[in-house]
Amino acid sequence: MKLVPLGDRVVLKQLVAEETTKSGIVLPGQSKEKPQQAEVIAVGPGGTVDGKEVKMEVKVGDQVIYSKYAGTEVKLDEEEYIVVKQNDILAIIE
Repeated sequence: MKLVPLGDRVVLKQLVAEETTKSGIVLPGQSKEKPQQAEVIAVGPGGTVDGKEVKMEVKVGDQVIYSKYAGTEVKLDEEEYIVVKQNDILAIIE
């Protein structure tokens, strides 16, 4: 199965959270904060969304930072993804 986003939506896969801090402290499972970094898995076609022309600025393979409470979590084939609108993506990591 494959997720194909519509309109200005983007499918992200969260990058794995660090299990230790920079100072070497190991974090137990519940105290780990979900990372806000993700990899773009699929990009919608853009076009006219809510009467406005939307140009897609991210592409598959980009690593991005997205808003903390944005998107809808989806589980497909034992993998977890997040579907967000393009304007919920804050930056592309280069």
